[in-house]
Amino acid sequence: MADPILPSISLDDLDLLSNRASSVIDRLRDQVFAPGTQKNLDLRFNVRTAAQMIGRSETLIRDAENEGRLPTPEKDDKTGRRKGYSLHEINNMREIFGTLPHRAPDDEALVLAVQNFKGGVGKSTLVTHLSQYLALQGYRVCVIDCDSQASTTSIFGLNPDIDIDEDEETLYPFFRHGGPQDLRYALRATYWPGIAMVAANLGLYDAEYELAGRMARESGFVLDRLREGINSIRDHFDVILLDPPPALGMISLSVLRAADAILVPTPPNNVDFGSTVHFLKMMTSTLTELEKVGGSHSYKFVKILTTKMNDGKSAHVAIKRMMDAIFAGDMLQSVLKDSAEIDNATANLLTVYEMTGAATRTETHKRCRAYLDSIGREVEVLMRKTWPSQKAALSQEGLL
Repeated sequence: MADPILPSISLDDLDLLSNRASSVIDRLRDQVFAPGTQKNLDLRFNVRTAAQMIGRSETLIRDAENEGRLPTPEKDDKTGRRKGYSLHEINNMREIFGTLPHRAPDDEALVLAVQNFKGGVGKSTLVTHLSQYLALQGYRVCVIDCDSQASTTSIFGLNPDIDIDEDEETLYPFFRHGGPQDLRYALRATYWPGIAMVAANLGLYDAEYELAGRMARESGFVLDRLREGINSIRDHFDVILLDPPPALGMISLSVLRAADAILVPTPPNNVDFGSTVHFLKMMTSTLTELEKVGGSHSYKFVKILTTKMNDGKSAHVAIKRMMDAIFAGDMLQSVLKDSAEIDNATANLLTVYEMTGAATRTETHKRCRAYLDSIGREVEVLMRKTWPSQKAALSQEGLL
């Protein structure tokens, strides 16, 4: 037999390829996660913006400062000008003026999953930006990274390979037989006031096998384990955002059972639209089967969000029009347009909301921020509609 034109690839060759790729990733991470560095939030707000965020006048803020009810803001040593208010100080003012938007004690925190079984649809982008939008409004937010790829964990300034102990600080111990009884062990504060998170790393992938093994061995309904864990911490938050893996596995099924509501990001192209249709069919059939053993489960809302939209592409416009017709009232009105601003921010492990300085004064940034704010406002209203205590306020605002 003649020798093949292409040589065969052995396991040793694949190992060498993997090591080369890992060395590149290590160099990139060394640049982003420099030793001794810690991600900080550098956002500052002038008194006009602070007044808008708090819902009180500039005069009322200054009067409170003069009366000593609010601390005097820091001043720049060189210019003598105010440095502006941090988000922590904004929330302190909200507390003093009684304008924090926290849910009432009898309202339940919303558990919202951003889910699609296909990768590359903007899932982690949505989770990170939505969490930060809600934190800017003053809500208490928890982000649970359920994806072993740990993109959301990285954006929040944690190196999954170094900063996260898979045996102590991810969901993995909770999924193991005999693991912790609640999720408080894994909660950690972030540099964003109002946002706590449960981080992830590659070791979380082992939870897929752990859950599958427990399903085979145990009589209880293992896929409700995540919901039980979330119930152990939900009293501390207004909203809990879940970032599941982009696949139909045990963790994704656990997320479907734990969530109160689902947001499905979908780019307007044939492949992603078709994938979303399959996702909805699989979700329906899978949940129907799970109900037979684990009981019924319903959602407060399921909404589809168009992501990565490019108005300059006729195919995008046509598919978006088709999505609006087919899904009608199930679509969010807001659209996340394709923007280099998000790509540029993500390349530096930032979000658009964290960018400061001259970069925030460009038209590109302002447009992208407007898209994200619009999505955040729409989701915020949906969240408030799940809280009975908000009925009167929503009616007064013309939102009911």
